[in-house]
Amino acid sequence: MAAEQNHDGAACKRVDEGITRVFQLLGKRWSGPIVAVLVEQPAHFADLRRAVPGISERMLSDRLAELGAAGLVLREVDEGPPLRVSYRLTEAGAALEPALRELATWAKTHLPDAGPCAGALPERPAGARA
Repeated sequence: MAAEQNHDGAACKRVDEGITRVFQLLGKRWSGPIVAVLVEQPAHFADLRRAVPGISERMLSDRLAELGAAGLVLREVDEGPPLRVSYRLTEAGAALEPALRELATWAKTHLPDAGPCAGALPERPAGARA
């Protein structure tokens, strides 16, 4: 109780606004893995769906739209035939690569193994397809 009595509310540090914005976007389920796949290279919608196990087409579409609206992902249409849509990171999206690699390394060290794909981001050879 003594600690509570000495607690000064004004001394509490607020969460950094940038951190709040990052986790509001990338903290949504599936957003981080989508960006991690696109860090390696552009991908077609179907390839993204296969690369992110468990995501539905609707959720993938929604997350890609959100990431696009945030300026991290570009949607490109190849008129074909056949018509194909691919996605790639913008310069701002690609700038997330070092942070994603650091997070993956941290998770490998500090979080329990989540399965066969744990740690895949830091170990993937450059240019390898996700």
